[in-house]
This record gives sequence, C-alpha cells and structure tokens, in this order.
Amino acid sequence: MDRELADNLEALHPDAFGWALHCCGGDASRAEEVLQNAYLKIVQGRLHHAGASSFRTWWFGVIRLTAHEEFRRLCYRESLLGKLWMQLTGDARDPRPSPSHQAELDEQTLQLRAALAQLPARQAEVLHLVFYQDLTLSEAAAVMKVSVGSVRQHYERGKARLRSLLQPSSDHES
Repeated sequence: MDRELADNLEALHPDAFGWALHCCGGDASRAEEVLQNAYLKIVQGRLHHAGASSFRTWWFGVIRLTAHEEFRRLCYRESLLGKLWMQLTGDARDPRPSPSHQAELDEQTLQLRAALAQLPARQAEVLHLVFYQDLTLSEAAAVMKVSVGSVRQHYERGKARLRSLLQPSSDHES
C-alpha cells in the first residue's frame, strides 16, 4: 500500500467508522468487523480507487457494500446456527443477545434515533451521509449508487418526515 493511500485512509478513519456504524444499524462490533474487512480488501489489492469520484465517496461506497456483504453472510450463518441451537436444546427463544446494549443517551438523542429509525432505509442513509459525513448530495448518490435526483427526493422527504416526527404533538398541549 502506498503512503498516499494510507494517509487518506487514516484521515478518513473516524468518519469511516461512523458510516460503518450506521450501515450496521448501530452495532459497534459489526461495524469494526465491516471496516476491518473493507481495509483488508484494499491491502490485499482487491480494490483500487479509479478516480471516477472523490476518494472519500469511493471509500464510503466500499464500506457500504462490505456491510451489505457481511449482513447477508451473518443472516445465513445465524439462520443455520439458530436452527441447530433449537434442535439441540429444544429452546424456542432466540439465543442471540439483544442489540440494545448502548450507552445511556440524553432524551433528545433518543428522540432523534427513534425518529431516524422510523424513516425508510434510503432516507436514513442519505441523511446520515449528508449530515454526519458532510457529503454533498451528488457524493451521497455515488456512495449509494443511485441518481442524484433520487437522492434529492429521499433527502427532502427524509427531512420533512423527521420534522413532523420531532414536532411536539398538539395532543399534549391541551
């Protein structure tokens, strides 16, 4: 790996982890694994930045696709392990731990997370890329591999939906 590539990856690491965390639904251990596998793809020479987009946009696309690959692999493994576990133990409950092991957050953060969770996946992805990762709409479109028009539509609809979800309801004011 050349020095420029290493420097670019190092500079983007905190943002890359944030994006991986989003792509993994907030599961930090899965995000670490996804990011490690994305780094491995580059170190092993399986991927190269061709220059068609900015390095950041390309790297976030690699992370997103790696997260999708890992998710498919995980679902396959868990379905087989879950079936085996139920056959061996006769236990019908899910043996996996709950994913809700998160640090305590203030009420506004919880409300925002709850509102974001109610958005369709594409809208949530666009908002994350634009607000958390400071990408432009065209860069977000490249990461998501959709048209800029589609990203604009998801962006506007996501903002409008978030606004309505975060507004205090008039029922509580009377």
